[in-house]
Amino acid sequence: MREMSVTEQRYKAVLAVIGDGRTVDEVARDWGISRRTMHRWLARYEGDGLEGLNNRSHRPAHCPHQTSPALEAMVLEMRRAHSYWGARRIAFELARKRVESAPSESAVYRCLVRAAVI
Repeated sequence: MREMSVTEQRYKAVLAVIGDGRTVDEVARDWGISRRTMHRWLARYEGDGLEGLNNRSHRPAHCPHQTSPALEAMVLEMRRAHSYWGARRIAFELARKRVESAPSESAVYRCLVRAAVI
């Protein structure tokens, strides 16, 4: 007999509540999960059906404080124009030019590493 997938296990637990009329507390205790997790599975099943019970990514959808592509382009252009400048000097020059939201030295360094120029 094959092992049940995570989605199938969650579906069986949800069916025990919806189909068999058992309480969330009973099913959670039987499956060794918290009531909160059981309620989360029920909500996901009611909202998205069987697909809602699949594992989901924990990766953030976006990063609001990520360095903008325009700012990265400025950093790389400064590096091309002055190949001997490091992250500290580029960060200093951007701050001196009063670039809006000038990046830190470490942000400039990460940008240079991503572009493989360091």
